Amino acid sequence: MGSSGGFLLIIVAFAFLYFVLVRPQKRRQVDQARLLGSLEVGDEVVTAGGIYGHIKSIDGDDLMIEIAPQLEVCVARRAIGGVVKSEDAEPDETEPDEGEQGEAERGDAREPTVAEGADEPPVREDGG
Repeated sequence: MGSSGGFLLIIVAFAFLYFVLVRPQKRRQVDQARLLGSLEVGDEVVTAGGIYGHIKSIDGDDLMIEIAPQLEVCVARRAIGGVVKSEDAEPDETEPDEGEQGEAERGDAREPTVAEGADEPPVREDGG
């Protein structure tokens, strides 16, 4: 094996790190830049802080977003976390099929009754 085997191992490790860490991060940066460049007046957006609103005007890197009737805030373009898709758009393929409904959708989820311990504080698994 010798020194050539050790050198080969280092090359493989760097290649692995590149494909696992660097490449996906670059893809996310490109996607975010594309999103920020495609913003238009009227789009419904969510900021990185979780505030939803509609874009009323764009002035360079500043956006005026209406977050409630008669209430607009100015945010930086880079503070936009995403564009909210309208409900009348095509349905997302990630929605569960009828056979994959969650407990809440099937009606199985329910609140515990007093007899089941609803009045007791929750117990944490870590003992705290």
